[in-house]
Amino acid sequence: MSSSDDSKGCADATPKTEWPELKGCTIKAATEKIKAERPELNVEAVPVGTFVPQDFDPNRVRLWVDIVAEVPRIG
Repeated sequence: MSSSDDSKGCADATPKTEWPELKGCTIKAATEKIKAERPELNVEAVPVGTFVPQDFDPNRVRLWVDIVAEVPRIG
Protein backbone atom coordinates (compact mmCIF):
# COMPACT_ATOMS: atom_id res chain seq x y z
CA MET A 1 0.00 0.00 0.00
CA SER A 2 1.45 3.38 -0.95
CA SER A 3 1.64 6.33 1.42
CA SER A 4 -1.06 8.12 -0.60
CA ASP A 5 -3.44 5.25 0.19
CA ASP A 6 -2.76 5.64 3.92
CA SER A 7 -4.54 9.01 4.02
CA LYS A 8 -7.82 7.73 2.59
CA GLY A 9 -10.61 7.82 5.14
CA CYS A 10 -8.73 10.06 7.57
CA ALA A 11 -10.70 12.83 9.22
CA ASP A 12 -10.03 16.38 8.09
CA ALA A 13 -7.42 17.88 10.43
CA THR A 14 -9.00 21.34 10.19
CA PRO A 15 -11.84 21.86 12.71
CA LYS A 16 -15.21 22.79 11.22
CA THR A 17 -16.02 26.52 11.38
CA GLU A 18 -19.49 26.71 9.81
CA TRP A 19 -22.55 24.50 9.50
CA PRO A 20 -24.63 25.42 6.40
CA GLU A 21 -26.53 22.15 6.69
CA LEU A 22 -28.18 23.42 9.90
CA LYS A 23 -30.03 26.29 8.23
CA GLY A 24 -33.73 25.70 8.93
CA CYS A 25 -33.12 23.43 11.95
CA THR A 26 -34.41 24.11 15.43
CA ILE A 27 -32.16 25.91 17.91
CA LYS A 28 -31.95 22.74 19.98
CA ALA A 29 -30.99 20.51 17.04
CA ALA A 30 -28.43 23.01 15.73
CA THR A 31 -26.88 23.48 19.17
CA GLU A 32 -26.65 19.73 19.75
CA LYS A 33 -25.01 19.13 16.36
CA ILE A 34 -22.45 21.91 16.83
CA LYS A 35 -21.65 20.82 20.41
CA ALA A 36 -21.30 17.19 19.26
CA GLU A 37 -18.72 18.20 16.66
CA ARG A 38 -17.02 21.00 18.60
CA PRO A 39 -17.80 20.67 22.35
CA GLU A 40 -15.44 23.50 23.26
CA LEU A 41 -17.60 26.11 21.49
CA ASN A 42 -20.18 28.38 23.12
CA VAL A 43 -23.39 28.42 21.08
CA GLU A 44 -25.75 31.38 21.49
CA ALA A 45 -29.13 32.01 19.88
CA VAL A 46 -29.58 35.62 18.77
CA PRO A 47 -32.77 37.10 17.28
CA VAL A 48 -32.19 38.47 13.78
CA GLY A 49 -31.75 42.24 13.94
CA THR A 50 -30.28 42.23 17.45
CA PHE A 51 -27.23 44.43 17.91
CA VAL A 52 -24.21 42.35 18.84
CA PRO A 53 -20.59 43.39 19.29
CA GLN A 54 -18.58 42.77 16.12
CA ASP A 55 -15.64 41.27 17.98
CA PHE A 56 -14.31 37.94 16.76
CA ASP A 57 -14.48 35.14 19.31
CA PRO A 58 -13.02 31.85 18.03
CA ASN A 59 -14.97 29.98 20.72
CA ARG A 60 -18.42 31.35 19.84
CA VAL A 61 -21.06 30.35 17.30
CA ARG A 62 -24.12 32.55 16.86
CA LEU A 63 -27.40 31.03 15.70
CA TRP A 64 -29.42 33.81 14.04
CA VAL A 65 -33.11 33.04 14.61
CA ASP A 66 -36.31 34.75 13.43
CA ILE A 67 -39.22 32.31 13.24
CA VAL A 68 -42.25 32.56 15.53
CA ALA A 69 -42.88 28.93 16.50
CA GLU A 70 -46.12 29.33 18.48
CA VAL A 71 -49.18 31.55 18.13
CA PRO A 72 -48.58 34.77 20.09
CA ARG A 73 -51.41 35.26 22.59
CA ILE A 74 -52.27 37.16 25.73
CA GLY A 75 -51.97 35.35 28.99
